[in-house]
Amino acid sequence: MSTEKNLKEAFAGESQANRKYLAFSKKAEEEGHESIARLFKATAEAETIHALSHLKALGMVKTTAENLEAAISGETYEFESMYPPFIAEAEKEGNQAAVRAFKFANAAEQVHAEIYKKALADLAKGETHKYYLCPICGNIEVDNTPDRCKICGYPGDKFIQY
Repeated sequence: MSTEKNLKEAFAGESQANRKYLAFSKKAEEEGHESIARLFKATAEAETIHALSHLKALGMVKTTAENLEAAISGETYEFESMYPPFIAEAEKEGNQAAVRAFKFANAAEQVHAEIYKKALADLAKGETHKYYLCPICGNIEVDNTPDRCKICGYPGDKFIQY
């Protein structure tokens, strides 16, 4: 096994642990366990530190323009190649929760790729924007929010501003 392969596997594992611990933290908060929620959040951040260290060791953090190109490629792969067969299989199996999750993600990934393309074009011009995230499906809007999310219908006034 090569060090590069090990770094990629470690990055994936640490990244997944981060997301899992954030989900566990949210559940602990819902159940009123604030101390446990804080523990999960702290551990999630530790996993992020590990993941970013592995990514850097892989040489995968480059210039902003190169990072935007990589993001465009990754998002495009997801909506063109990854999610369509996932959706088809979930439909075949009748797993409606998975169908919904995959369809929301697929539609949002298309939006993300387009926003990254625009950001790449805007980079040289020095243009800046505000971004608004739908907390239900992951759709992102640029500079303002819609009345309702175009993917899932969630109220635009509840989007998170970045």
